[in-house]
Order: sequence, then C-alpha cells, then structure tokens
Amino acid sequence: WNLIFLGGSIVGAYIAITFFPNNQPVAISQATISNLQNLGIIQNGNELVPENIFNWQNIFSLQGFIFMVVGGFLVGFGTRYASGCTSGHSISGLSNLQLPSLIATIGFFIGGLIMTWILLPLILKL
Repeated sequence: WNLIFLGGSIVGAYIAITFFPNNQPVAISQATISNLQNLGIIQNGNELVPENIFNWQNIFSLQGFIFMVVGGFLVGFGTRYASGCTSGHSISGLSNLQLPSLIATIGFFIGGLIMTWILLPLILKL
C-alpha cells in the first residue's frame, strides 16, 4: 500500500501541475502582508517562501540555525512525543473523538500562538 500511495502522490502532482496550473500569488490579507514586512520576513506579498529566512547564506547564521536545525528537531521530536502529526491528530483523531488527539491539538494551537506572537519576533531580532 505504501507504493500505491507514493504512486498516487506522483500521479496526483503531475495532474495538478499539468491540467490545473495556478500562477497566482498566495492570497493573504493586506494586514498580514504589512505585519510580515514590518518583521522583515517578506519584501512583498508575492513570496511563497520567505527568501530572507530560507536561503543558503542564512543557514550558517544563528537565526538560520534556530529556524532550520532547532526547528526541524522540534518538529520531529514533537511528532514522536505526541504519537502523530498535527494533521493526524487534528483531522483523523478528532473525527474519531479521541481524547489524546484533542489534548495534542490544543497543545499545537498553544505552541503555534507562543511561536507566532512571542518567539518569532525575538528570533528575527538576532
């Protein structure tokens, strides 16, 4: 079943790119664009990945190390510690009314809020 899943992912990506091309920028609100510009994350609202953070030069800085290495470790550790990923708990687990998935989803939201409003502005000042 893993090979069928992998094949379906490849075929689905090919169909999406070939028959449903979308060259439009990501649609986000002007207030969000302004906040991201004030933090120095993006230059304009057309960027899918913030080049100021995710580039080869930044990976060797303290800020890049925190974002890419420490952040990657925390994502992997959190997935293992919570016995599943955000999608698995928040979609599948909640639909099955599993209490551990509810607790994990609440933790994901609290962690996301702390990261967005407290830690991210501090890291960007490095």
